[in-house]
Amino acid sequence: MKPLFVQIKCELGQTYRVAELLIDTVEETAEIYSVTGAYDLLAKFHLGNDQSFGEFVNFKLHAVPGIRDTFSLVAFRMFCVPNPDNEGMDETDFRNLAARSNVGQSG
Repeated sequence: MKPLFVQIKCELGQTYRVAELLIDTVEETAEIYSVTGAYDLLAKFHLGNDQSFGEFVNFKLHAVPGIRDTFSLVAFRMFCVPNPDNEGMDETDFRNLAARSNVGQSG
């Protein structure tokens, strides 16, 4: 799985409609947030390892009615904040990794 974040600018008055269309018609949609700023939506998509970022954006996202502009961000690595209800820490937890790298160092 490859995560892709896309900021989406919608036609005026179409933000909620675009969000609904993405949820209903784009199977790679993982999360969508309405946001402030230059763009109307921030969406996270999970692409298959064999999927092209460019083809996904150009042929799937840009085909959704009401989308006026997009700005894509490719994620390299995910860092997790530990869940207090979970006894073990995830190896991607940046605080855990930082603590381990500072062991034995004096400040």
